[in-house]
Amino acid sequence: MQRKIVNSNRNDRVAAKVQTLVAEILRDNYSDDSLISGVSLVGAVAHGGLQFVRLFFFCRSNDVSGVQGRLDAETKTIRFELARRMNQKYVPEIKFMYDDTIERAARIDDLLNNL
Repeated sequence: MQRKIVNSNRNDRVAAKVQTLVAEILRDNYSDDSLISGVSLVGAVAHGGLQFVRLFFFCRSNDVSGVQGRLDAETKTIRFELARRMNQKYVPEIKFMYDDTIERAARIDDLLNNL
């Protein structure tokens, strides 16, 4: 009997799960924090054998470095809460990275409109 080959994409599933749970953590625990409350998670990528997850965020604040610093400072606490909510043996390390895709798209639209 031949084995059925399944393309499971576990990395994508774990990254999506981490993104959803971290978004809930930010909503539940940091709604009163002026910097973090304006953060939206727009993507996640798992790598390193599911040991690391990069979370891409967008914020409406002009102080992106301040938001990045605040998220970096809270990463340990967020990861601890993530461990409580995940049903996995190991919880991946998380790293927040700013995603400027929306800003780049707006600049491209402006350039195209000015042609």
